[in-house]
Amino acid sequence: MPAIEFNRYYRYDELTELLRAYVREYPDLLDMESIGKSHEGKDIWLMTVTNKKTGAAADKPAFWCDGNIHASEVSASTAVLHLLNRLVTDTSPLETRTFYLVPRLNPDGADWALESPPRVIRSSTRPYPYDEDDPYGLERKDLDGDGRILNMRVPDANGPWKVSEEEPRILKRRDPGDTGGKYYRLMPEGVFHNFDGVTMRPRRVKEGLDINRNFPSAWRQEFEQRGAGPFPTSEPEIRAAVAAVVARPNICGGVTFHTFAGVHLRPPSRLPDDDIPPEDLWAFNKIGEVGKQMTGYPAISNYHEFRYHPKEVITGVFDDWMYEHQGVYCWTTEIWSPQRQAGITDYKYIDWFRDHPFEDDLKLLKWSDEKLGGKGYVDWKPFDHPQLGAIEIGGWDSSYAFRNPPPDFLEAEVGPLGEWVVWQAMASPCLEIRDVLVDTAGDGAFRVRFVVANSGWLPTNVTKNAVNRKLCRGVVGEITREGESIDYSGTAEPVWLVSGRLREDVGQLTGWSHVTSSGFAWGFDETSDVAVLQWVVKPGVYDLIAKHERAGTVRRRVTVG
Repeated sequence: MPAIEFNRYYRYDELTELLRAYVREYPDLLDMESIGKSHEGKDIWLMTVTNKKTGAAADKPAFWCDGNIHASEVSASTAVLHLLNRLVTDTSPLETRTFYLVPRLNPDGADWALESPPRVIRSSTRPYPYDEDDPYGLERKDLDGDGRILNMRVPDANGPWKVSEEEPRILKRRDPGDTGGKYYRLMPEGVFHNFDGVTMRPRRVKEGLDINRNFPSAWRQEFEQRGAGPFPTSEPEIRAAVAAVVARPNICGGVTFHTFAGVHLRPPSRLPDDDIPPEDLWAFNKIGEVGKQMTGYPAISNYHEFRYHPKEVITGVFDDWMYEHQGVYCWTTEIWSPQRQAGITDYKYIDWFRDHPFEDDLKLLKWSDEKLGGKGYVDWKPFDHPQLGAIEIGGWDSSYAFRNPPPDFLEAEVGPLGEWVVWQAMASPCLEIRDVLVDTAGDGAFRVRFVVANSGWLPTNVTKNAVNRKLCRGVVGEITREGESIDYSGTAEPVWLVSGRLREDVGQLTGWSHVTSSGFAWGFDETSDVAVLQWVVKPGVYDLIAKHERAGTVRRRVTVG
């Protein structure tokens, strides 16, 4: 097995070679291909994972996982790599399922984030909306040469921070009415461009894209949503992902890995739950319950529980696009919760950053001291800033402790996430052959019945939304005679077909996701998960096929007469 290390992060060239090593080691399970080029021309790698001996990847229901669409969220790549390693170690899911894995959708931005010190941007390295540098404002820089970009605390009588009396190592928010003390302004470590000696603001980052706003679902222009790009799928990384998903109609669900919050987020992002089919909400909730049990991460609504501002919504995101346009269940998993690591459990994910008890800061400091060896919070030290004079550098090292799990915590954090992905994949619809029945039909002909069933928990259509929007057709059955090809443009059916249809759509098959928990006597578990394809044929050898875009393809050869 390739020597993968789950306690560090891989740059692009290392990641590429690691994936190639996996393909060399497991040629019967893996294929590697580029689905497109990044802005800088790097290949975006997709791994197709299945047991090729039990069928082609396209003939099995599939699940999609990607990571690292946002530049600095590099543990998302680790989550996908860990899943890849898990699948080649225990191959049982690969007997009947396919996994499409993109460890790093945004290789350019990730490489910037993995520099020392890191260049932190939101996503793509392409300048947007303007290809010019901001002549003013603070640029983040490592001023003291320690390889980190921490914080500066600048003495200012009007500053909103003061030294805590309970714990003088950390700052506390200044209360209304506080006067006469020593106060500070906080800002990232860095230098000002064209500084006038008075006014301070951040320098606008030239790379202003957020490519997880560039998907086609409810995309909005820059004046409504910053960073969404000039048009849907304008960015090569997103165009590659969209094209790859659409080209693989067997995809039944997806998880896109991000950081950080320690939650599983579900669509819709811009609509309340009342605006989606109840059947889909029920299934989302059930999948989310299992996710919480398996990973410890709560499953919550984008719209109801994870807004950056109570009056704003986000659009053009991957999970919405997968649910609305592809009709499958998709989740955004935000890896890592420093708060939960520190014993802070009763908090609101986004609201916490706006307002939380000072006691939470004390818990986080204790966690840094005891579990991170003091690396999460750096004690303040004096520094002579070239523009501001005597300041101090220190405070929370967000790149180390917050944005991603510290390396020693990484494998334990991402491991359970892959198990949940596998559970979801195994809950997908899956066609299987129940029986093939042949009996006489008179006049030397025979009746052939091809009985197929959906063995998955979810229906073949996966979501009610897929039915409402006509996003996939039903189970299609076909019959051909050995050694003969059918001219579907012909005017007459072949002579060997006495009755029945050469190709027939028998509709969608249920799973058992719709079954209620009561089990009372008025229930009836009808065989809506089973379909019977029937033909009357003359003696011969016939190939029977039943296929569904999502639930896979099954085949059987039968000798009649």
